[in-house]
Amino acid sequence: MTSAAPLRVGLVQTRTPATHAAALAHVAPLVREAAALGARFILTPEGTNVLQKDRERLLPTLAPLEEDSVVLGLRDLARELSVWIDVGSALVQRQDGKAANRQAVIDPTGAIVATYDKLHMFDVDLPTGETARESATYEPGQRATVVETPLGMFGLTICYDMRFPALYRALALGGAKILTVPAAFTRPTGEAHWDILLRARAIETGSFVLAAAQGGFHEDGRGTWGRSMVVGPWGEVLGKLDHDEPGVLIADLDLAAADRARAAIPALKNARAFTGP
Repeated sequence: MTSAAPLRVGLVQTRTPATHAAALAHVAPLVREAAALGARFILTPEGTNVLQKDRERLLPTLAPLEEDSVVLGLRDLARELSVWIDVGSALVQRQDGKAANRQAVIDPTGAIVATYDKLHMFDVDLPTGETARESATYEPGQRATVVETPLGMFGLTICYDMRFPALYRALALGGAKILTVPAAFTRPTGEAHWDILLRARAIETGSFVLAAAQGGFHEDGRGTWGRSMVVGPWGEVLGKLDHDEPGVLIADLDLAAADRARAAIPALKNARAFTGP
């Protein structure tokens, strides 16, 4: 019996501008490049549609997901190129008027088949003096999301989520074998923790991890780490961009490798309930 053909995925690394029109012009050619290289599933980073850390400038520009110009453009591209596009996140307006950091999975007909709102807000004071208060701008999500597609089962997460292993375990137990981690990681935390956290989440769950990143110094003054990466379920790095410039990373996933890793080390089955401390 022959094994299933590998799934070719494309990770798009961007340096998203501070306006929607510029953001679409920036990301669209990279998506086209990934599709031309044979990617059937293409993941973009957190904040694909706009990056603007000044909330007074950002909030008036946000639209509902279904009306966002970048999301609409990517839906058109998915339809034209006949590929799956996972908008790693778009900063959008919720029905109640508040803002959300929302991932959206688009099928090859251009339909949005699943969404996920970032659960964990990046509220930190870094040793470098940098501070962030995502909760001042965005409403956190309330639910974990697994998406069943003809390509495989995907568990959706965003950036800071990667520091919360229980979420990834829940996604794997829910059937996900591919975990998405679109990100706009800060440079100091990226240099210290990016690789090891992504590999840890893959090893703990026996899953593939796809981490498409923002990279470089942006119009709004922030700096992001880049280094988009694909990790296999044994913790092996299957591909990585060793820079923070915009670009495309292609990798081929043998989805049966997740089953082999979970059979070899059945940590998902062996966990026990406990009391204390």
